[in-house]
Amino acid sequence: MLPTAPSTVQIVDWGRTTYGAATERQRGLVGERIAGKTPDTLVFTEHDPVYTVGLRQGAAANLLWDPAQLAAQGITVAETNRGGDITYHGPGQIVGYPIVDLSAVKDLHAYLRFLEEVMIRAVGALGLAATRRDGLTGIWVGSRKIAAIGVAVRRWVAYHGFALNVNPNLDHFAGIVPCGIASADGTVTSLARELPTAPPSMDEVRAVLVQEFTTLWPEFIAGRSTPTVS
Repeated sequence: MLPTAPSTVQIVDWGRTTYGAATERQRGLVGERIAGKTPDTLVFTEHDPVYTVGLRQGAAANLLWDPAQLAAQGITVAETNRGGDITYHGPGQIVGYPIVDLSAVKDLHAYLRFLEEVMIRAVGALGLAATRRDGLTGIWVGSRKIAAIGVAVRRWVAYHGFALNVNPNLDHFAGIVPCGIASADGTVTSLARELPTAPPSMDEVRAVLVQEFTTLWPEFIAGRSTPTVS
C-alpha cells in the first residue's frame, strides 16, 4: 500500500502495463493536467519487457539484437517521444511517471536534476550510495547505472520520467547500448546486485520514492533550489 501523499501530489499505481498502453494513459493525464482537471500526479508502473527508443539522433542504432533474438527473449521495441537514447523497461524495475506542471519553474534541466535528487535520496535511504556523473543523466553507483531518466513536456506539463532498477533481468540490457553509453564508460546495475542483503520489496521502494518526491516537490515548484546530497 502506497502512503498518503500531500494534497499537492496525487499518487497512482497502474501495476503491470504495456509501454504503449501506459503512454496513451499518460497523454490523457497530460491533457487533464493542462486543463486543470487533475492535480500533479506521480504514476508508478512496471512494464512488460520493452526497449524504448528516444529522440536522440542515432538512438535506434544502439539496438543490438535482431528480431529473432528479441522474440526469443519476449522483448518488444517501441519508439517514444521522450528525450534520451535507448533503454530497457521490464518487470523488477520501478517506472515513475510524474505528470506535473512546471510552468512555475520553466526549467527542464532543473527538473531533471530534481528527479535525480529524488532517486539519489531514495536509494540512499535503502542503504546504497548513488551519485550523478558529469554530462550524463541518471544516477550511478560508481560506473554502474542504476536509474535512467527521460522526459517530455507539453505546454510545460512534464511526462515520462524515471526507471529505477530494483531486481530486473539485467541480461536484457545486453540487447542494447543502454542510454547510448559504451561498455567502456559504464554498465547497468540494480539494487539486488549492489546491496549486501536481499533487496527491498517493490512496495518498500515505491514508498520511499513517494516520501522523497513529495518532500522535495514543494520546494522545487516554489522556485527554491533543491539541496543536493551529491
